[in-house]
Amino acid sequence: MRGILNFIQDILSTPAIFVGLIAMVGLLLQKSNVQTTIKGTIKTILGFVVLTAGANVITGSLEPFGNLFQLAFHVNGVVPNNEAITSLGLSEYAVQTASIFALGMCANIVMARFSKWKYIFLTGHHALYMSCLISIILSIAGLDGWMLIVGGALLLGVLMAFFPAIMQPSMNKLTGDDTLSLGHFGSCCYWLSAQVGKLFGNAAKKNNKEVRSTEEINFPKGLSFLRDNTVSIAIVMFLCYIIVAGKAQFTDAAAAAEIFGGTNWVISSIIQSVTFSAGIYIVLAGVRLIIAEIVPAFRGISEKIVPNATPAIDCPIVFPFAPNAVLIGFLCSFAGGIVGLLVLILLGNTGLAAALILPGAVVHFFCGATAGVFGNAEGGIKGCVVGAFIHGVVVTFLAAALLPVLGSLGFANTTFSDADFTIVGIIFGNLAKVVGGTGLFVIIAVIYALPILYNYTLGRKKEA
Repeated sequence: MRGILNFIQDILSTPAIFVGLIAMVGLLLQKSNVQTTIKGTIKTILGFVVLTAGANVITGSLEPFGNLFQLAFHVNGVVPNNEAITSLGLSEYAVQTASIFALGMCANIVMARFSKWKYIFLTGHHALYMSCLISIILSIAGLDGWMLIVGGALLLGVLMAFFPAIMQPSMNKLTGDDTLSLGHFGSCCYWLSAQVGKLFGNAAKKNNKEVRSTEEINFPKGLSFLRDNTVSIAIVMFLCYIIVAGKAQFTDAAAAAEIFGGTNWVISSIIQSVTFSAGIYIVLAGVRLIIAEIVPAFRGISEKIVPNATPAIDCPIVFPFAPNAVLIGFLCSFAGGIVGLLVLILLGNTGLAAALILPGAVVHFFCGATAGVFGNAEGGIKGCVVGAFIHGVVVTFLAAALLPVLGSLGFANTTFSDADFTIVGIIFGNLAKVVGGTGLFVIIAVIYALPILYNYTLGRKKEA
């Protein structure tokens, strides 16, 4: 039984295979011929493989940057990392996580079928991370057996529909239609960035001023080459790298050399910055492949299983709509993370904060860039800059607030990074301390049932 569960978990947690299967089901439901089904399935898998490869390239180029930052500025603390804490959780809660993961996917489909939240969450690895968080919290609350698995699946199912739902208005504005939704557990801060952007957008409209997008930045004629996103991203990242690497080199040359892998620090900065830009290029290519295949294939699921369903896909899906905002969002979110760290240091000196949350380059790139894209969609350049900066500050404090909860659960040295994980962990982790296991199960069941009941009662009255 455990082997079967592990096999199902491997399939569902591998984005390329999982989304490829979804595409295949959609094409089969449309009664597409064998050639079209094979082609669509393979190209969807290929798109996710390309996207993942690009994400790995970006992550690999950012890891030395984070290490150099800590070395250069003598800061020690916790770097939030979803993968690290999930791997720790799985060592003790593997069966519970796998069971919640598999049944949670079914709960998501049921929610999409019978509520107004018509979103099917396709970001398998994020669903796995959330399953692990939920299994830890519910286990500590005293739940076990079928109540833990069913309760966890219901909670996962409603979260997989709710978070894409809150982002859909901004997704519609960004993409121009409702064929795609965002399936990424950083949505609370993306929503916040979009609301900040709206403030700037509304203010500009009130004063009869045009909202200027990041994609409309005009470069002087002599700098026209910066209009090429791959070039401008490489140059900006080189400036960031050379400053941090230079400071690290003159702070501790031996330790810096180990991070550089024996390569000259200037040469390493050039290579890593260009590698980062190459990663962005690869991600965008993968996203284009996915969009071209998954949207038509998903029509079969939308027509046969869940009418009007929308696929909710990983955050890089929004990057092609505003490449300049991606870079600006990353830099501003990282700056917000530094400000958040400084505030935590000050609070720590007064005894009000116990943990320092270091700005992780990966979370500030993927989540900060996404926040920048949505801030730009609603409020142009100002929305992008301020929205992403606020994202950086907020995720820092959320991670710090979650750390004591996880510490009480036996995970004191790490924490989740993305906003939705931290918010769910803070709410249900603290709730688990005051509500008995059965009470928590009832609360989760009610939360899951409410959107469905609303759809068949008040929702229908409003339509009438």
